[in-house]
Amino acid sequence: MEQKVFSTTGKEIRTINLDEKVFAVEVSNGAIYHAIRNEAANRRVGTACTKTRAEVNYSNTKPYKQKGTGNARRGDKKSPISVGGGTIFGPKPRDYSYTLPKKVKRLAMLSLLSLGVEEGRLCVIEDFTSENGKTKDLAQIMKAFETENQRTVIIMKDDDPMLRRAARNIPYLHVLAYDKLSAKELLYGRKILVLESACQNLSDFYGEF
Repeated sequence: MEQKVFSTTGKEIRTINLDEKVFAVEVSNGAIYHAIRNEAANRRVGTACTKTRAEVNYSNTKPYKQKGTGNARRGDKKSPISVGGGTIFGPKPRDYSYTLPKKVKRLAMLSLLSLGVEEGRLCVIEDFTSENGKTKDLAQIMKAFETENQRTVIIMKDDDPMLRRAARNIPYLHVLAYDKLSAKELLYGRKILVLESACQNLSDFYGEF
């Protein structure tokens, strides 16, 4: 399938053939859901912690005598029904992360790339980098694509520290390597800018399985 290639000034300069096995597959909403859920779970810290009656630092004395008061028998003031007592079935530190099957994750990324093409959010842009890592130069490129204050994703051919540095101070911009895509960013990104050489890398990485 043919796709236009734009310069860093936003002008069309040529066309490129994209791999239909990567950019024109049938969208799987289920795979997308599972990929985003997996990313959200893996980001959870899981440090919430409450104390049980055994852990509460409180008095061990009985609140009143065993018999004669008409009240229920009470062992100590750390009971969960007392103010300042322990918590019943409260959260404890745990690991929420889990591994998503490779085929499901791959299908999700292919679906998101294809969805971007289908909705007209995905643009192929000529290769560029930031020589000095200045945000000003990258912001000028983003302005040419009318992405200002719109959630935008740049997919690089490989990890580019200077480009990441330039994008660091642009709050709506997210820079991803072709082999470390984020389902959340691809789904919610209003613009997906793919570097021209990254298209081939995506085809090689996701095309054959």
